[in-house]
Amino acid sequence: MNSATLAVAESRTNRRIFRAAAWVMAATVLVKALGLAKEFVVAAAFGRSDEVEAFLIAVLIPGLLINLIAESTNQALIPTLVRVRVLEGREHARRLFSNVMWWSLLLLVGSSVAMALGAHGVLAVTGSHFSPAKLNLAVKLFYGVLPVIALTGVASMCTAVLNTEGDFAGPAISPAVTSLLIIVVVPLFARSAGAWSMVYATVAGALVHASWMTWRTSRSGYRIDRQCFAVTAEAIQVARQFGPLMLSGVVASGGLLVDQAMAATLAGGSVAALAYAGRFVSVALALMGGTVSSALTPAFAEMAAIGDWDECRRTMRVWAWGSGAVATAAAGLLIACSGMVIQITLQHGSFKAEDSAAVARVLTMYAMQIPFFVSSRVFYRFLIAARRTQIVFYCGALNLALDIILNVVLMRWLGVAGIALATSLWAVSTLMFLAYWSRRVLAEVIQRASASAKLEG
Repeated sequence: MNSATLAVAESRTNRRIFRAAAWVMAATVLVKALGLAKEFVVAAAFGRSDEVEAFLIAVLIPGLLINLIAESTNQALIPTLVRVRVLEGREHARRLFSNVMWWSLLLLVGSSVAMALGAHGVLAVTGSHFSPAKLNLAVKLFYGVLPVIALTGVASMCTAVLNTEGDFAGPAISPAVTSLLIIVVVPLFARSAGAWSMVYATVAGALVHASWMTWRTSRSGYRIDRQCFAVTAEAIQVARQFGPLMLSGVVASGGLLVDQAMAATLAGGSVAALAYAGRFVSVALALMGGTVSSALTPAFAEMAAIGDWDECRRTMRVWAWGSGAVATAAAGLLIACSGMVIQITLQHGSFKAEDSAAVARVLTMYAMQIPFFVSSRVFYRFLIAARRTQIVFYCGALNLALDIILNVVLMRWLGVAGIALATSLWAVSTLMFLAYWSRRVLAEVIQRASASAKLEG
């Protein structure tokens, strides 16, 4: 292939990825805008009260289980699903999706039951300095939000499969329904139902989200049939990739739990300050890291399925540098305006000036991670497509140890802001680790492909 042809192919690939990223970003802007509006409503109704902190701890475990099982399953499934569709046809891919969906649902429900049985013990650790009444409320709220685990897990898998079909905008905008319901329900029922108003809206939103995504997936040709839990060669391949990804999720989630638990040992309101600041950073990470990841995942999977490693290398270089540059500018702007952002958005009702100052300090430290996290997602998605998930696990284990050490050191000097700074520092470590191993893996597969071509010739 000559240089002109390569340039055309590279341009075509990057345009396709850019269009997908643009659709996801536009939808994510709307979703995150509604999410921020939801935070304004919750902050005005509850401030940094015991009720909101109990709810934040209650929804932490369901969120972690969704990431551990549903997201790990998605990342393990997509490379195999795309390869099966390319090499064996759509019907084989549909059967694989249906099979993996049933196994995933079994894991989600089983994990929900297990966490329900041990809820008090788990929440006693994450809310170790909560009063008995506050902890008891958190446990009750946790039972209330348990259905969200299975519902959001189903919606998440449907989203991943639709992305491989080029459907990005609809799946990306669908989570907005939960924020919309919270915006409506909390002002109406916060006084009478307290934190339970957030639980009712969250569960209802998850139900609508799951129902809509299941319908869209079925319309695209990936219906879920009644053949449950079949053990096929393709399903085994997915399971082999799932294990390291699941373990990686465990250690990554362990870092979040560590952060929350350590924040709970500090002055009252520290858990809420960490959560409120994290919401703003999560917007930037979703708009850039999330959109790039969503767009790159099917592209890398297709390149890996057909063995186009040279295109992988070019795509990885362009998007790592490009997304990192944009993310650096965004992080600088957010840091410069952190105080103003918090005052304008959260300083209403029960949320006072001293609350704004505390959250702004945390936000400044949290925002430093943005460019490193966004660039690292490019290398992360390549490694998943190349089915080198064990490397992702090693990265997660390293970061958990680093997070604990940095938290212990930095929170002594900076309080809860030190926990946020520790998160930003291990984002730097993540980028360095994944970039090194991505380049090494890419060199290995290109060398192996070249040797195989010479033998065939």
